[in-house]
Amino acid sequence: MASLSFAISPSPYHGRLLQQVRTPTRISCSGMKLDEESSNGSFKKVGNVACGILLTWAVASSPALSANQRLPPLSTEPNRCEKAYVGNTIGQANGVYDKPIDLRFCDYTNDKSNLKGKSLAAALMSDAKFDGADMTEVVMSKAYAVGASFKEVDFSNAVLDRVNFGKADLKGAIFRNTVLSGSTFEEAQLQDVVFEDTIIGYIDLQKLCRNTTISEDGRQVLGCR
Repeated sequence: MASLSFAISPSPYHGRLLQQVRTPTRISCSGMKLDEESSNGSFKKVGNVACGILLTWAVASSPALSANQRLPPLSTEPNRCEKAYVGNTIGQANGVYDKPIDLRFCDYTNDKSNLKGKSLAAALMSDAKFDGADMTEVVMSKAYAVGASFKEVDFSNAVLDRVNFGKADLKGAIFRNTVLSGSTFEEAQLQDVVFEDTIIGYIDLQKLCRNTTISEDGRQVLGCR
């Protein structure tokens, strides 16, 4: 009989995900015993996905994402930037992956076709350039985009759920019929941003309205007081 157990212990996790500086937590998957019927690897795959879900939970609940603490080393894969054109293949909304999509410092300026509708869930996007790109219908759940540049990017019909846009440049970006649930814009540049039929929670809206770079028209559309 195949069995799977998970262990959570209070020691630093040295995997490929974010490392917490405060209250570090280690997550390990152990006890996967395969019998002859499961030796074809199918159970192992299920175990890997289950472990990935736990790792995703740890990243989502970690203060490291919002506090800009330690990130994994920059990927050395030669074609890492091209992975944005494929996006995530599993766990799109929850950001489940065996390793993160590392798009840091990549340049997608004026890309009008490759990013549209892609899932970039849990992507590391800090200091990347997307100026003028068509990112309509993208899914950026739990993405880390601190310091990235999204000037005049079209995010129409996109799902930007729990994205950290801290210190990002979003001048002239278009959020039309865009989901912005749980996303943060601390110190982001939001001049001339179009907010039209934006889907955003009341608490998230209050936080967004604190950004003083939003134009008066934008504040009226959002309903900022």
